[in-house]
Amino acid sequence: GQDGVWEALSLASKATANKKRSIFLSRMADFQRLPHTVLPVVYDLHITPDLKELTFQGFVKITVDVKEETKIVKVNAAELAIQKVIFSTNENDEGAVSAASIELNEKDEVATVTFDTNLPLGKGFLSYTYTGILNDQMKGFYRSKYVVGEEERWAGVTQFEATDARRALPSWDEPAIKAQFDVTLTVPKDRVALSNMPVIKEEVNGEVKTLKFDRTPIMSTYLLAFVVGEFDYIEQYTADGRIAVRVYTPLGKTDQGRFALDVAVRTLPYYEQWFGIEYPLPKADLIAIADFSAGAMENWGLITYRETALLVDPNSSSTSTKQWVALVVGHELAHQWFGNLVTMEWWTHLWLNEGFASWIEYLCVDYCFPEWNIWTQFITQDANNALSLDAMKSSHPIEVEVKHPSEIDEIFDSITYSKGSTVIRMLAGFLGEDVFKKALNLYLNRHKFSNTFTEDLWAAFEETSGKPVRELMDTWTKQMGFPVISVDEIEPGKYAIEQSRFLANEVASGADADFLWLVPVGAISEADSTEHFTVLKERKGVFEIPSVTQEGQWVKINPNQTGYYRVNYSARLLQQLKRGLTSNAIKNATDRLELQNDLFALARASIASTTSVLDFLSAYPDETDYTVWSDIAANLSSVTHLLSFNPENKGIANKFGADLFRKVVASVGWEATPGESAQTSLLRPLVIRQLGKFGDATIIA
Repeated sequence: GQDGVWEALSLASKATANKKRSIFLSRMADFQRLPHTVLPVVYDLHITPDLKELTFQGFVKITVDVKEETKIVKVNAAELAIQKVIFSTNENDEGAVSAASIELNEKDEVATVTFDTNLPLGKGFLSYTYTGILNDQMKGFYRSKYVVGEEERWAGVTQFEATDARRALPSWDEPAIKAQFDVTLTVPKDRVALSNMPVIKEEVNGEVKTLKFDRTPIMSTYLLAFVVGEFDYIEQYTADGRIAVRVYTPLGKTDQGRFALDVAVRTLPYYEQWFGIEYPLPKADLIAIADFSAGAMENWGLITYRETALLVDPNSSSTSTKQWVALVVGHELAHQWFGNLVTMEWWTHLWLNEGFASWIEYLCVDYCFPEWNIWTQFITQDANNALSLDAMKSSHPIEVEVKHPSEIDEIFDSITYSKGSTVIRMLAGFLGEDVFKKALNLYLNRHKFSNTFTEDLWAAFEETSGKPVRELMDTWTKQMGFPVISVDEIEPGKYAIEQSRFLANEVASGADADFLWLVPVGAISEADSTEHFTVLKERKGVFEIPSVTQEGQWVKINPNQTGYYRVNYSARLLQQLKRGLTSNAIKNATDRLELQNDLFALARASIASTTSVLDFLSAYPDETDYTVWSDIAANLSSVTHLLSFNPENKGIANKFGADLFRKVVASVGWEATPGESAQTSLLRPLVIRQLGKFGDATIIA
């Protein structure tokens, strides 16, 4: 029967899941972070790139604080040739002493400098003269190819996160060792040169110019940035005239930077209001880079982007392209506070940095473009993506201890971003926006220009809300997976709820079933659209919703899908929800999306029957939301694909699909109409394609 479909799907998924991840096993247990005997206060950095030979000369004079008497100074360095190191107790280098030895350990990326005598305690000046390469690895200070006319040229670009500032300058390249930076660049006079701060002095000398940039705030090395190349820009100030926002584009393409500029100019004041803290820099540059490994990088004041994540062609770019650019711009600007102003102490806490920005990017895009209904896309792009990955036995907790820096890149995965953002959203929904904002303001003000552990954020939330946030959140961040909440009605207004670990392809048993979470279970009902909460701490509990007083009133658990769990309703409750859908009483598209998505997932895991899923889907012909239809189409395709191998089943599946999609195709029509919504323009090609796939005569005639 149809339930055999899920068995076949299950076997395929298991084969994938069995490719076990080994990514978080600690290798190199002997790794040690840098000693704190000598620490940086200000880096005075002068870089001179050669864009033809693809090398650079570097000189850095670091104002240091000698904490303990020592002859040895260890800093990070990689692919640098250090020619000379001197130490002085005064800025003019009078009486400076040269290092007796300079030793570079390429494996550990550490340069050890030894002096003949102990360095005196207190303030000193440590200077490194060195050379490096503009590499082709898209990390450190690297080369990026672009074309002018027929000629290939090179730009010099930085990407320092996670541990690649050490490829551009000898430095304490750990997020907790913050300092300030004075950057000077000597470059060909016809090139654009940018860094985190504005230029305060420029001198032209023959064919080169030397630009001195203003001093940065106290920040981590991974946020330092500089770019040398050929770019055009467009500029606009925020509404209060305080922040100069520029978008730098390839030559002749400034029209493609207009959309991102508009988003950035609106987003910065929005975040200032949301965080309750002014943006601490005088400018924000957003720049499109031809060769770029990530989507974008939040360098403070000089945010670098892959071209596809920043540029929008006003004549041909689709709505989905604009949405992607708006989200990436919103994400990186959020980091200017959460990540840059307050930074994780070590990479173990990276999930908080990325998870938070991956959540609030949607908040700001929803503010800028309410017509997009972007939160429904959060569900498909982040929440459901996380639920799919995290339902595998091979998943991992959000928070993973990072020992050696070589492990860092391995934790920049969908669990970090998508599950991280989803559990942050769950906490925000549980505490309420006002409490959440107040706690965040407390956290950012308390720790600005310094570093934190995850527990510091939970402490701020506990102080503000009076709720056991750390205890609750630890169950979501320190163990993998998530629960399915089974719900049945005891009597009107009283519901039995039970949690068990959800696995993608089977019912959890044995050690796999031992997991427990503190689950903030929310609900709305036919009688009351106000969300009621209970926290399920044990395996089983009772949820009371006083507003439900009559037999047969529907109850929707996990409204807006703010909770990170799936819901398994009893057959009776499911039929009541189906009636709510048919009568268009369930107003929120996110709720309609989640109901069918959970059911498909439950069927794949052999918890629900395929028949019950398809029966429930018959309540959706009046659906109008693009994201809901997109998710239905994706879920349905896995069923119809397997049914298509049997001619009789294929006919049944095609009729079911065509009946489901016919009404929405008729409502959107074949041709775009002036002034139609972004939703409609996205929906039309999707549903017409689906109806054609099901062999409908009106489409394929």
